[in-house]
Amino acid sequence: MDKQEMLDKTRETLSPFETEHIVNFLKNMTMKSVMENPWLLGFLIIIFFFAVIKRSKAVLVSLFAFISIMFLIRYTLMGEAGNELTVQSTLPFAFGALAIGATLIYFLFIKSE
Repeated sequence: MDKQEMLDKTRETLSPFETEHIVNFLKNMTMKSVMENPWLLGFLIIIFFFAVIKRSKAVLVSLFAFISIMFLIRYTLMGEAGNELTVQSTLPFAFGALAIGATLIYFLFIKSE
């Protein structure tokens, strides 16, 4: 296998992980699809139990950030006109991101155990 074939195979393998595909997956994801996807559900449960057992604040905060960003994308970037960015979709996304960021800063840097 030469170098070009290996690059093409790698590009083909990693194409589902492009940002556009991930955002579309998060936009179209419903609670039903999460509950039906055993891989994602199992992964989140394993991470949650690991964080609770180890009392790892960093892992719990990362899990919170992942889930809240998933819901933020799902509920704020669903425009009627398709992929257009409007003030009606951008402002809630920006303020939601600020709220998530403020919560993360509070739990990581301000609140002590």
